[in-house]
Amino acid sequence: MSFWSIFTMSFGFLGIQCGLALQNANVSRILQNFGANVDNLSYFWLAAPLTGMIVQPIIGHYSDRTWCKLGRRRPYFLAGAILASLMLFLMPNASSLSSFMSPLMIGAGILMVMDASINVAMEPFRALVADKLPSEQRTLGFSLQTTMIGIGAVLGAMLPFILKNWFNVSNTPPVLSTDASGAASSWGAAPNVRLAFYIGAIVLISSVLITIFTTNEDPPDGKIQESQKKEAGFLQIFKDFGHIPRTMMQLGIVQFFSWFALFSMWVYMTPGVAEHCYGVTDPNSALYQEAGDWVGVLQAVYNAVAAVYAFALPWIAKKISRKATHAISLLFGALGFCSFMVFRDPKLLIISMVGVGIAWGSILAMPYAMLAGCLPSGKTGIYMGIFNFFITIPQICNGLLGGVMVKHLYGGHAIYALVFSGVLLLIACITVLFVQDKDDPVQFLAFKKKNVVSN
Repeated sequence: MSFWSIFTMSFGFLGIQCGLALQNANVSRILQNFGANVDNLSYFWLAAPLTGMIVQPIIGHYSDRTWCKLGRRRPYFLAGAILASLMLFLMPNASSLSSFMSPLMIGAGILMVMDASINVAMEPFRALVADKLPSEQRTLGFSLQTTMIGIGAVLGAMLPFILKNWFNVSNTPPVLSTDASGAASSWGAAPNVRLAFYIGAIVLISSVLITIFTTNEDPPDGKIQESQKKEAGFLQIFKDFGHIPRTMMQLGIVQFFSWFALFSMWVYMTPGVAEHCYGVTDPNSALYQEAGDWVGVLQAVYNAVAAVYAFALPWIAKKISRKATHAISLLFGALGFCSFMVFRDPKLLIISMVGVGIAWGSILAMPYAMLAGCLPSGKTGIYMGIFNFFITIPQICNGLLGGVMVKHLYGGHAIYALVFSGVLLLIACITVLFVQDKDDPVQFLAFKKKNVVSN
């Protein structure tokens, strides 16, 4: 495929990640505004991995078997984009439904539906690249996806900060109710956060539509269709679990440590930075909201770095192999996370986020480039969905243990969760060296050269 065809095929990821970045950077403080305690935040974030674990294999299985006028993968990410956009409109307005139940519970429910919708849209995009690109272009394809992810994430993470500082939209949450003494007892989402979610919803649906109207899908191979008809429908999902390729299992170990670390960043970065750098723990204070806006900027930085770094990934991987590229990238991420403890000036955390951004750019591209070559024909969607288990399981583990660790192991100081993320990325850096990437052209040529010399 031409470069621009791959570019437009990946463009929908820009909007999907814009919505996801808004969620990652702001949902913790929205839930805190609605009454959540920092010790309990990780439980609310369990909605994301739980829905992903359920939704992605099912969507992958059925997208492998779908063919209609719209294609194979496109019907799914269109439906997911519509639902996710709707949830982005509803999330900051959970307080409007407080007559039915608490805003906190409504917000948690919307978060779960939003995550499910994003997962419906996201998985087929991964499979689409594997469907349409040969091995020598897959690193480029997933790297362009990473670029789109980075651009979308920068936009989503920066929106509240831009609206506050460039357009003077208030970042002070409105008081929803007061107690008997007249003190505020419940708060809503800040106006700049609410408007940012509206803009994100429009960007999400628009970018996905661009991919749908500019990308064609090839009809499935007749022999593959016949073999799929002989399989046992929905139950085949469980049978496919028993035939997971060895490379996929090895990558799963790397993914476990990587995504446990990333989950800590999304959940605890705002309270960690607010306490460590700003000296504030009250989520309803103006200074805490300032810290939250700055965290959005920091998340924009690491996503911007990832977007730029993604352009270099195909070249680096061509020189030193895919897994060596991923190992070095994860090492930079480990150093970035550990440096959070060193810097007290929040501006210096930009340096930390450069390292995290290098790791993030590789995490979004290299495992999928290594995975695609080991998957059997006609099962790209289902195995991409199953591979998501290695992303969701560590997040669930973190969600169950993270709050306990912050409260009892870290003494309530969320900054240590970010330092521990650095340790986990270092472990991931080591484990990736043991992955067998037989589809990597660099490793194949090295193996061939070795055999020629030995013979």
